[in-house]
Amino acid sequence: MPAPTPLRFDALLALADPAAGEPPCSPLSAQTSLLFDPAAKGSNAAQRARVIDWLAQLPCPSIALATDAVDAALLAAADVVAADAADAELLTRAISTAPLAASVLVQLLRLGEGLPMAAALTAESLAYATLQAGLEHRQWLASRQPPNPSRVDDQGPPVLLQRDGDVLQIRLNRAARRNAMSAEMRDALVEAFALVAADDSLRAARLSGLGKCFSSGGDLDEFGQVPDAATGHAVRSLRLPARALLGCADRLRVHLHGACIGAGIELPSFASHIDADPGAWFQLPELRYGLIPGAGGCVGIARRIGRQRTAWLVLSGQRIGAVRALTWGLVDALLPLPR
Repeated sequence: MPAPTPLRFDALLALADPAAGEPPCSPLSAQTSLLFDPAAKGSNAAQRARVIDWLAQLPCPSIALATDAVDAALLAAADVVAADAADAELLTRAISTAPLAASVLVQLLRLGEGLPMAAALTAESLAYATLQAGLEHRQWLASRQPPNPSRVDDQGPPVLLQRDGDVLQIRLNRAARRNAMSAEMRDALVEAFALVAADDSLRAARLSGLGKCFSSGGDLDEFGQVPDAATGHAVRSLRLPARALLGCADRLRVHLHGACIGAGIELPSFASHIDADPGAWFQLPELRYGLIPGAGGCVGIARRIGRQRTAWLVLSGQRIGAVRALTWGLVDALLPLPR
């Protein structure tokens, strides 16, 4: 499905007219996103303000196609920026596969820019709960193979704690499961971060993962096990590691390696400093599940790299490497794994 021709400013202005009626795109229509050219040659300030306000209320993602001549304010109003026509086609196609989740994502990212971090986490959880009960997520759950009853698990606690003087080492200890964020690991991390927050004698905490990667993200075998979406929100309100991390973020340093997928980069994004192995890579694949990042990524990642790049990661589902992550500010330094 090729991307549509980008709308020019005069077309956007006509659509922004209050008399124009409903927008031509929505998660409930055949056109599930809006692609536009962010140039505004010949327009005046009032016209640009009208279009920008209209884009902020659009019930689906707006995609600005980067060109040589752009209006900075109009470009900033887009939900996501496509680097070229091929990128625009990738985004358009991905949005069409899960338009409800894509719509919720961009609306949340718009809202989250103006909220304190704790309130933004609550908004993310509510949005995630909406999608947990939605058609797209139910269809994904129905298409999945049942969990493997003979799966291999590591022995010992899911998170290892070791105090070295005034530094607490926190290590994810489920290497056989690629440190998937299970309920037991979630609860252990909440307790670890609460300990750091409560102990003023700890100068710093270091978070890392054992095995081939830091974390493959949420444990997919546990998806769909929550009794209902409202209960899921209640659990996240009480036991979300990102929320617990806020109390000690200024003392937490994270080292990432290998795959950092979903929660495997969402949670670290709240730390004051992130080191990454040069071979680390990052991905937010939640859209394919009919969901959005729900471990804090719509907040922590967006605060690090902005809502447009966060939207690109989620909507495209593409991986990025450590160098690009450093350029964007998703990580703070590239360092090899400690020996």
